Amino acid sequence: MAELGLEERVARLEGRVEGFEGRFDSLERRIDGLGQRLSGRVDSLDQKVDRFREELAARIDSLDQKVSKQFVWLVGIQVAVLLAVVGALIGR
Repeated sequence: MAELGLEERVARLEGRVEGFEGRFDSLERRIDGLGQRLSGRVDSLDQKVDRFREELAARIDSLDQKVSKQFVWLVGIQVAVLLAVVGALIGR
């Protein structure tokens, strides 16, 4: 096999470098695509979490109002019973 000249060796190396550059470019595009897909999924997940928080806050507010009404009724009943007991004791 004959020795390759300097220019031929440089040309061969340049071809290899171009091949690597092509591979790196392809890999970079794939990574960019993956990043965009992941970003879209994260945005979707953020929206779901926000909706869940809003629904949870609405449910908590509803339960808070319900418990507040029950508390008012309970205090009213206790006051009525206390007045009835006091009235019974005074009326003897």
